[in-house]
Amino acid sequence: MYAIIVTGGKQYKVAVGDEILVEKLEAEAGATVEFDQVLAVSDESGLKVGSETAGVKVTAEVVKQGRGKKIVIFKYKAKKGYRRKQGHRQPYTRVAIKSIA
Repeated sequence: MYAIIVTGGKQYKVAVGDEILVEKLEAEAGATVEFDQVLAVSDESGLKVGSETAGVKVTAEVVKQGRGKKIVIFKYKAKKGYRRKQGHRQPYTRVAIKSIA
């Protein structure tokens, strides 16, 4: 059984027991979060899409909050002495999927 959920403007295919990295959520480690934007659900009876998924929720537990690897942004213009260096670390939340109901 799996579901396709939307969070943080992205879509994720999840199953019970999966751990995924999503855009930062305002929840502490150990808290329970529910994803109610479910696009599709596959179970024993087949694939349900669209309005058939009304009322389906995916429950997950926040494992940890973190920040990704540093990305270096370097701007450069040849022969002009123009150089700009900037770094960025994207925050994320690691969640473990507990149930699809």
